[in-house]
Amino acid sequence: MRLVLLGAPGSGKGTQAARLKDHLQVPHISTGDLLRAEVAAGTPLGLEAKAIMARGDLVSDEILLGMLEDRFSREDTQAGFILDGYPRNLAQAAALDALLVKLGTPFDAAVQLEVDNEQIIARLAGRAQAEGRADDSPESVRHRLNVYDQQTAPVIAFYREHDQLTVVDGVGSLDEVFDRIVKAIGREQAAA
Repeated sequence: MRLVLLGAPGSGKGTQAARLKDHLQVPHISTGDLLRAEVAAGTPLGLEAKAIMARGDLVSDEILLGMLEDRFSREDTQAGFILDGYPRNLAQAAALDALLVKLGTPFDAAVQLEVDNEQIIARLAGRAQAEGRADDSPESVRHRLNVYDQQTAPVIAFYREHDQLTVVDGVGSLDEVFDRIVKAIGREQAAA
């Protein structure tokens, strides 16, 4: 099972990806974690990324795609993967699609966790208070949600147009949301 997990900041992607990893027995690939690991390992792409980040710039799509290509070539991804945090825009979605076709490993579904923005703001306000995170203030969260909506709406449309999008209600207990995802991807596997 090859999944792309989509959802706004605070929608529960990371939490559900960790649970799905254990359930499906496939790696959870977070582009942020991947980037940090490449930098720490001192790989050529990691060193290039480190220099870019040291200047305060964003790592290019080309570098991220190179890291993903390397990651997808490892043995543990042969049975599948859960991709979290990528693609974030239409160019990345098209590049990812082309990469997976090139590798002969097209993904099975893009799963979007749908949570109302006001519920996300409330969730993250609780996290901000519990963990002392300034980036989870209501103002900051609203800004991040606006950026997410602007950048990711075309990605959601891309997957919808390609009949690859599965929307799952991300509101409820961790178990309820997890069960919805498992049922949704089970339908995807049955249809394939």
